[in-house]
Amino acid sequence: MTISRSDERYLRQSQFDPIGQEGQARIESARVAVLGCGALGSVASELLARAGVGTIRLIDRDLVEWSNLQRQSLYTEVDAETAAAKAEAAASHLRAINSSIEIQERVVDITPNNIAHNLENVDLVIDATDNFAARLLLNDWSIQTRTPWVHGGCIGAGGQVRLFDGETPCFRCLLPQPPLPGETATCDTAGVIGPATHLIASLQACEAIKWLSGNRLDVRNEILSVDLWHNQIRTIRLSPAPNCRACVQHEYDFLNASTLETQSAETLCGRDAVQIAGGGADVDLQRMARTWETVGEVKTSRFFVRLSLPEERMLTLFRDGRAVISGVRDVSHARSLFDRYVGS
Repeated sequence: MTISRSDERYLRQSQFDPIGQEGQARIESARVAVLGCGALGSVASELLARAGVGTIRLIDRDLVEWSNLQRQSLYTEVDAETAAAKAEAAASHLRAINSSIEIQERVVDITPNNIAHNLENVDLVIDATDNFAARLLLNDWSIQTRTPWVHGGCIGAGGQVRLFDGETPCFRCLLPQPPLPGETATCDTAGVIGPATHLIASLQACEAIKWLSGNRLDVRNEILSVDLWHNQIRTIRLSPAPNCRACVQHEYDFLNASTLETQSAETLCGRDAVQIAGGGADVDLQRMARTWETVGEVKTSRFFVRLSLPEERMLTLFRDGRAVISGVRDVSHARSLFDRYVGS
């Protein structure tokens, strides 16, 4: 019997009994959005492309930088040298890996105003975002549309994974509100190793493949937490929050937020700088300064803390959470820098 090239490509996957030919057919007809094309998104999207997911939509607001290459294995030195848009570069590489599937790229910053358009007609979303506000927005949209998404987070040598199916419990049962700026570490302040990001992305892709192939009873219903450095693996059962505003009360605070209520940003007139509005929070500037000590030169005053970044960029954070990113004019890139070095 002659095996077609298409059948041969996915032969080892379809030979796995839980998937089989029927499950493989479901995978090939699936539409997946990857929200964020950094360490998690670039790896997860490659695994899904190689698995034969029929349509993969890549969504990212950022550019490839040299510091990405240590863990974002889909990109090359040429991508960093040219500061290519991540979504565009990832799409090009994935098309070279699998020309039989549809790859869509969108260079955009997801907001309450555009999330419905950018995630329309997908069967599942991979969460590869870099901030909690985006995840809570995605969580609201997921519940409203009953679309599953696979959460993944990674920092240092560890991370966590769980698929949320649009029902209860939801991500907001775990995290009712985003942390204040500076309360949580980020990869750019605490570092991250490639084996950890690849493991977390692989776990995300596996949960996605289970769901897409019809093996939904095998999807993990606990949070899987992994610490590679200290050789720890544990599961955390997530219980529904009785008064969760999202999955119980169906009040979609993040999805229905106006542009002003979210973290708005604007280019400052006459300057190569972007201002990101604060939420009025009382930021601990001294703690932020200590966090940044290993990142770059830090200057503090009674009213702000300032971090010098590569390529003559500078991030100034004020006590009310407002920030000015100097040396950039692109709002999406400025928001990305804020999320990387300040957090949600």
